[in-house]
Amino acid sequence: MSNHDEPKTETLAETENYLAWKAEEPDGETTYHIELNNVTVHFFEEEWQEFLQLAKLLK
Repeated sequence: MSNHDEPKTETLAETENYLAWKAEEPDGETTYHIELNNVTVHFFEEEWQEFLQLAKLLK
């Protein structure tokens, strides 16, 4: 039996030490997460888009 209260998760990118993933929350919100060793940063959609803009500037 499936639990509808659990988010549906998807890995976006992964390296040996880092992981980026997203979660489709039961309330319809999409959240994004970056795991950097033992630290996890959580983003809502608007924050994620701004973070991606920042990451592009780092190149």
